[in-house]
Amino acid sequence: MASLLCPTSATVQQNHRVLCFSPLKSISQVNHLSLTKRHKNTTARCNAFDLLQQSVSQFPVVKSEFESVTGELNEVQKWGFIVFAGLTWIYLTARPGVLVGAIDAYLLAPLQLGLGSLIGRRSLKRSDFLVGDKLGEGSFGIVYSGVIVPKNASLEDRLPKRGKAKKALVDDDRFKEKVILKKVKVGVQGAEECGDYEEWFNYRLSRAAPETCAEFLGSFVADQTNSQFVKGGKWLVWKFEGDRTLADYMKDRSFPLNIESVMFGRVLHGVESVKRNALIIKQILRQIITSLKKIHDTGIVHRDVKPANIVVTKRGQIKLIDFGAATDLRIGKNYVPNRGLLDPDYCPPELYVLPEETPSPPPEPIAALLSPILWQVRAPSLVNASMSCIYL
Repeated sequence: MASLLCPTSATVQQNHRVLCFSPLKSISQVNHLSLTKRHKNTTARCNAFDLLQQSVSQFPVVKSEFESVTGELNEVQKWGFIVFAGLTWIYLTARPGVLVGAIDAYLLAPLQLGLGSLIGRRSLKRSDFLVGDKLGEGSFGIVYSGVIVPKNASLEDRLPKRGKAKKALVDDDRFKEKVILKKVKVGVQGAEECGDYEEWFNYRLSRAAPETCAEFLGSFVADQTNSQFVKGGKWLVWKFEGDRTLADYMKDRSFPLNIESVMFGRVLHGVESVKRNALIIKQILRQIITSLKKIHDTGIVHRDVKPANIVVTKRGQIKLIDFGAATDLRIGKNYVPNRGLLDPDYCPPELYVLPEETPSPPPEPIAALLSPILWQVRAPSLVNASMSCIYL
């Protein structure tokens, strides 16, 4: 009786061992049971799926409906992906060209920089050119005629006196490559910034729309001060495309007949005068608007289109010049909402290239991504096109 009420030490130890070690055994048993249960559940699901397939296969009508629904889901997903990809492609290639702009900025521009360094266009010097007569002057720069000095020329030829430079431009057969040089004014507020922008836009258009503007050769900084150069002053250089602008032709009372043979390569005989004039004007406008469209496709708006900034080549081609006031609305370069760059004689349409309430551009990658929306809402490309029609 006592043994029943008072367990022996062996029994207590045995019970103690059971109490001490039974939790570990319980965890092991639980893990085992859990794994077994998961396996059974997985097996049950597999069996259920197999059973569903077997059941469906036993009923042809149900099977065909099942396959039809599955096929329709796959078809919807496929078409959804195609539509999404199509809309994305349309957006990225819409004016002003997010995708093309990214390729230009991250691939073509570095390639042009490397190639220009190899052939020497990024390392031009003052002694590479002879500066001739002054052709014109603007608020921020002065334009001169000039020639490229051959590599085998002597030091005296590279640094000639003023009179000899002019003589070389006319008489010396060694100086055959004509150029146009623009000296950026020193000490004029905004001139240096304008020159830097003009250089950037010329490089950009030389890659994206080279047929719309004169071929840009590069720039150099004067290394000394003399009668023509100011030390530290920037010069921009273009290949000679022609020395007459549309403004030069329009000053003549015989315009547009004085430009007829240049534009068509011949005189339009047998055409009545009114129709003849209309054909000449139409040819000029067609080239201007075509060039502007190509420029706008890159996101650039000229903002200073006028007869003095339109060069007419000897082959009758229209070339736009002077991109110092241009803006790239794809990335917001040279655009400040509350500031306009303008010529007082042509300012009204240029001033409103975009409404003043348009916000300042965000960082360039974000601005480029959002640029198709801005272009559709504000339509800045209509400004230059309307200006061209007004002038003529």
